[in-house]
Amino acid sequence: MRIDLNADLGESWERWRSGDDVALLDVVTSANVCCGAYAGDAELMRVTCEAAVARGVAIGAQVGYPDRENFGRVYVDISPAELTAELLDQVRMLDDIARSIGGTVTYVKPHGALYNTIVHHERQAQAVVDAICALDRPLPLLGLPGSLVLDLAAAAGLPVVHEGFADRAYTAAGTLVPRSEPGAVLDLPDAVAAQAVDLLGRVSSICVHSDSPGALQLARAVHAALEHAGATVASGS
Repeated sequence: MRIDLNADLGESWERWRSGDDVALLDVVTSANVCCGAYAGDAELMRVTCEAAVARGVAIGAQVGYPDRENFGRVYVDISPAELTAELLDQVRMLDDIARSIGGTVTYVKPHGALYNTIVHHERQAQAVVDAICALDRPLPLLGLPGSLVLDLAAAAGLPVVHEGFADRAYTAAGTLVPRSEPGAVLDLPDAVAAQAVDLLGRVSSICVHSDSPGALQLARAVHAALEHAGATVASGS
């Protein structure tokens, strides 16, 4: 069984300078690189892409609401046309940067509130799909299994990737528990690793957030547990 392990990266110069982001790139197989809308900047995108390319880690465009004040984790009421244009600019900017250092963007993953909104919000979900369809190639879209956006993407002929979260709690309906609720973020390595193994066979990519407490330790625990369970941890790109 093959499984991708991804992490959100390029969101913080503090984490980059501490070495945490670089160390995560030695563990994960795909890097969801922040495209500068909710955090980060062009230079952080460049150095993150350079480090990913050097390690053979796939580069994904982590797109989100243009809302740096709330780190992209609050719903933004934006028109579908504006959202499509915004996301298209984000992906193209990261792809230009990645290509300049010998890499390329190989998938798209929405971030934060946008990710959760397009599970059920038809207009914004369609705006995300429209942005990807406007690119020069049909990039795969990562999303929550059963989400509306993945249905729309598949209907548009786009490749879709079902994603699970090792470090987030789930509701009975299969959606993510809001971060505002107690227990929404899992931070014990054994629990996070066990959840990752439980996700095997149900998803194609598993995420560990780089801003979770002890993210590097969690990612290492997940990687080891997946391999112990017989999975090959490798990018699908």
